[in-house]
Amino acid sequence: MSDFIVRTPEQLPAMLQAFRKQAGLTQEEAAVRLGVTQQTMSALERNAERVSAARLMKLLSLLGVDLVLRKGDVPSQSQAGGPKPPFQW
Repeated sequence: MSDFIVRTPEQLPAMLQAFRKQAGLTQEEAAVRLGVTQQTMSALERNAERVSAARLMKLLSLLGVDLVLRKGDVPSQSQAGGPKPPFQW
């Protein structure tokens, strides 16, 4: 199992396309399984940063990809130049 770190939304399209191809699916086949058109699947891959979380989760599940959230290193207050704001939803 390999980890693929995504730090920017612009990284998603290439990763989703690679995962789809690795799963042996064409856009048309993936679209049918998602219940969307091939054009929608194409747009989803091109504009992955604009996809709803629900649709992204469904696609990742279809592709056999787990979404793992891992806390990375956060600069300390002295490194960041000031107090860190409290966590908010």
